[in-house]
Amino acid sequence: MTPDSAPTVQQLLAFYLEAGVDCALTEEPVNRLSDPDIGAVARETALPKPVRTIPAVIATPRVEAAPAPEAAILSAREAARTAPTLEALRALLEQFDGCALKSTATRLVFADGNPQARIMFVGEAPGREEDIEGLPFVGRSGKLLDRMIAAIGLDRTSVYIANVIPWRPPGNRTPTPQETQICLPFIQRQIELVNPDVLVTLGNPSTQTLLSTREGIMKTRGRWFDYETGTRVIRALATFHPAYLLRSPSYKRMAWQDLRSIAKTLEQAQTTSSS
Repeated sequence: MTPDSAPTVQQLLAFYLEAGVDCALTEEPVNRLSDPDIGAVARETALPKPVRTIPAVIATPRVEAAPAPEAAILSAREAARTAPTLEALRALLEQFDGCALKSTATRLVFADGNPQARIMFVGEAPGREEDIEGLPFVGRSGKLLDRMIAAIGLDRTSVYIANVIPWRPPGNRTPTPQETQICLPFIQRQIELVNPDVLVTLGNPSTQTLLSTREGIMKTRGRWFDYETGTRVIRALATFHPAYLLRSPSYKRMAWQDLRSIAKTLEQAQTTSSS
């Protein structure tokens, strides 16, 4: 019998009942064919408790079913659009139970930085260190991100940082498409509320999710996109995730080119708004 076809506890009890097993004699199994004296020992060590008859009808425990993906996505959309502020959105996420990742994560990882920032960085999902501290990009990749934004004269007080997924997936596994779609309305509303001049997607997953492209990061990085919020168009640029740059440092040169492009766009936007 393979593990996949192993019977449940309820099925085993039903089988025992049909086979005529109606009481428990000892706590440990006894081989009554190996030694005739064991039977006497078994009787002496039999449980002193009254015999309990197995009921003819075995009740199946009631298990609350998780919401269907479609229902969870719809619930997320309805909840996200009602948030008037970032604080309200965070509170909604704290109460939202439509994503199973919440039950395995230590805490919600909402955002870090300045909510009034002109530039917003969005990654995929929190890692172990982020799950512990409750802040995005605080591990090794976070330290590299800090150096990247410092290279264009910025720091965490002048940028806003978040993830598409606000809860750490178990073992840092890749979020499923369903988990991503459930969390998507919340990050979209978060971008709307921050309303930056420039949106930077870090890595392939966040780029494909937010910029609606199926192309890989090698083709999308360095390219400017238009991100529609419903009320305005935000300039968006895809670049490498810092974790990828740690594994492949030879691509840091390309990431530097992306950063220079970001700095130039911010400067142009500042000039336009002040004129």
